[in-house]
Amino acid sequence: MVTRREIGLGAVALVAIGAAGVGVLRWRGGRANAATETFEVIHTPEEWRKLLTPEQYAVLREEDTERAFTSPLNHEKRKGTFTCAGCDLPLFLSDTKFDSGTGWPSFYAPIDGAVRISQDYSFGMERDEVHCRRCGGHLGHVFNDGPKPTGLRYCMNGVALKFVAA
Repeated sequence: MVTRREIGLGAVALVAIGAAGVGVLRWRGGRANAATETFEVIHTPEEWRKLLTPEQYAVLREEDTERAFTSPLNHEKRKGTFTCAGCDLPLFLSDTKFDSGTGWPSFYAPIDGAVRISQDYSFGMERDEVHCRRCGGHLGHVFNDGPKPTGLRYCMNGVALKFVAA
């Protein structure tokens, strides 16, 4: 005979297993969106490793994050364009850069059509991931706490960018 206690423990176990499964599916779902997109610039992992530094590869191809306050681009104040370190696509104009105090180069708007956004469910959070529309490289995330005129903060990994002075 099954006791009420055993039924209760079984229900708790099923809820826990179900919640874990939903978390895994949600996490994988966010990554699958970016992984199934097609891009103009395509390389094998081996080719990317030859084209990029180990730090660039980790961020652009494996969606890693550089340590805050380590990018020289945090201090870049000249006029110019920030391009993708993977394919040189122009991504952000220097006029849209601002100091967010977060430790990563931040912009309030990308160049029209330069980036794509997908859902990122890593670390138990739901975030909007930003990647290069031409090569699919992971650039960072966009948040709704930026300045006017957009109210957005494109928080980018400096290692994923190159700066081209005007």
